[in-house]
Amino acid sequence: MSINPSIKPSIKKIGFDHEKYLKTQSEHIRERIAKFGDKLYLEFGGKLFDDYHAARVLPGFHPDSKIQMLLELKEQVEIVVAISAGAIASGKIRGDLGITYDEDVLRLIDVFQGLGLYVGSVCVTQYTGEAAADRFREKLKGLGIRSYVLRRIEEYPDNVEFIIGSDGFGKNDYIETTRPLVVITAPGPGSGKMATCLSQLYHEHARGVSAGYAKFETFPIWNLPLKHPVNLAYEAATADLEDLNMIDPFHLESYGVTTVNYNRDIEIFPVLKAIFEEISGKCPYQSPTDMGVNMAGNCIVDDEAVQNAAKQEIIRRYYSEACIVKSTGRSRDALRKIELLMKQAGVTPNDRPVVKPALLKEETAKAPAAAIELPDGRISTGKETRLLGAPAAALLNALKAMAGIEHEKHLISPKALEPITTLKTKYLGSQDQGLHCDEVLTALSISSSDSENARLALSLLPRLCGLEMHSTRILCTADVEILRKLKIHLTSEPVR
Repeated sequence: MSINPSIKPSIKKIGFDHEKYLKTQSEHIRERIAKFGDKLYLEFGGKLFDDYHAARVLPGFHPDSKIQMLLELKEQVEIVVAISAGAIASGKIRGDLGITYDEDVLRLIDVFQGLGLYVGSVCVTQYTGEAAADRFREKLKGLGIRSYVLRRIEEYPDNVEFIIGSDGFGKNDYIETTRPLVVITAPGPGSGKMATCLSQLYHEHARGVSAGYAKFETFPIWNLPLKHPVNLAYEAATADLEDLNMIDPFHLESYGVTTVNYNRDIEIFPVLKAIFEEISGKCPYQSPTDMGVNMAGNCIVDDEAVQNAAKQEIIRRYYSEACIVKSTGRSRDALRKIELLMKQAGVTPNDRPVVKPALLKEETAKAPAAAIELPDGRISTGKETRLLGAPAAALLNALKAMAGIEHEKHLISPKALEPITTLKTKYLGSQDQGLHCDEVLTALSISSSDSENARLALSLLPRLCGLEMHSTRILCTADVEILRKLKIHLTSEPVR
């Protein structure tokens, strides 16, 4: 059976008010801008564009909501993109897009400029002479994009006196900016955004410029409990960075109110406070929570829906890390942390609705299998055959189920698939006989010219966006890329 009606539906509910968020968040940012003088450095944590993590854990949140707010201020905004030299040298991958951080810098610049936002420069942080970083800067120069370097400060963030001096921030490049609101963003966490802001405050003060700082970090959400699944999901997303959610001790001491922040902001707060005291004699903030402008917690309208979505994200992160460990031999430290987070959230991998059906399909079919949860909560499965890989089979079965087409009917004639298989194996030398998702979708597209069922199935491809899928094997790059483009949330067993 390709459909398992006994599986309990997990139809996604909206838990977040996007319109309220846009209104309250933009108002709050404008208020913060008004508090400072000549220039405000606004650190944008998380992803400024394509924030799919936030969209997954806060159902109703739009991946581009932050960019929508900035467009209202675009005449005042200048964007600086930060990237660490280590990320460039290691070829670090942005998991949700499958591209390297340095490739994503160029993508972000194109996106921002295409929207009419001004990108002033790129800042390479934590630089220690990496040749890959030098090559990247040459590439930027060839594209007409200015770049600057912030050097690694060995005693950062502990030795405040050293950091705020000629051998600390003083050795960094001064990033030349021309607009009053400077947004510091990056491809992902650990890129050195806050250090860039702090270094700029130091240099602006040396030049007699009155500058301020604020932080727009979606996660952790400061006014949710420390162990709320949304905050746990953030820890799971950054497990490889050793981020840790914490009660903000400065806020608790100053106001007697419990709020949540994370270790890097808490560690760096004394540095920020010392810099402000050096500049103006006092710090405008009493805590890391004070620095933030995040209003997301005030826009949650269904906490149960949000908690369920966040728990599912933790499980996805577990599978993602487990597959990385299996494929690369990377340390299991991050995986162990995510396993602990699952326990704290009260979930196991089997709480992901598509896992058991996929494993059961493999057990009964004696072949690799995959399962997809349909929009109405039904589960569609597919197995590997001589002609089709498991994910491609599951994809076709899901489209048939959504279209109301009988399972026994073929969307693509086997006679049409045979020549493609022959081309792959006989003429192109592929050892992988089963067709991948891209090859099957191409065949489906061709079949749609004279098949009403194929045409109907093809028209339903947009409805695959946001669906959950699980594979009993780690998939090849070709399948992963197509499923990513379809915006299907894929997990896999850590099995080759």
